[in-house]
Amino acid sequence: MHAHSEIIEVVKTKDFDIAFIGLSNGAHVFEFDLDDTFFELFEYDEYSQLRGKVTMEMVKSETVLDLTLNFSGSIQVPCDVTNEPFEQALNNAFDVQVKFGDAYNDENEELLILPHGEHQFNIAQMVYELVVLSIPAKLYGPNAGNGIEDYLEDEETETDTDPRWDQLKDLLNK
Repeated sequence: MHAHSEIIEVVKTKDFDIAFIGLSNGAHVFEFDLDDTFFELFEYDEYSQLRGKVTMEMVKSETVLDLTLNFSGSIQVPCDVTNEPFEQALNNAFDVQVKFGDAYNDENEELLILPHGEHQFNIAQMVYELVVLSIPAKLYGPNAGNGIEDYLEDEETETDTDPRWDQLKDLLNK
């Protein structure tokens, strides 16, 4: 059963394989439509109703591939203030350079090193990071209204001193 799910995952992520060996030098554009099935690849279920498009421009030269990835879309999220679900617009972009070396290395987020002789690479992980990093840390829905001020005040009061310390300070000041 476990091996079967790995095979399905490879088939699904194959959509994000970029074969560059037969491409001429210059710019090439790839587009990918995303929905919740993309999140399923990464077992990400924090949010749902993903809708969006990733556009990747790849400029190929003799020794390097320069990638620019752009994401634009939306996702269904709960408001941090009212907890009501709403559609959050998402946008993000980043650049990655692909070079060739002795071994595969993706430790640097701005540089991917492929072994000499490779003819394709997979961008599923890059796209995942592009999408997830586009989700704001604070989510304020359209009905948050004045509740945002209450929400922010609540967060500020959480960092105030413990009332027991205030009582001790009052005793010391008498």
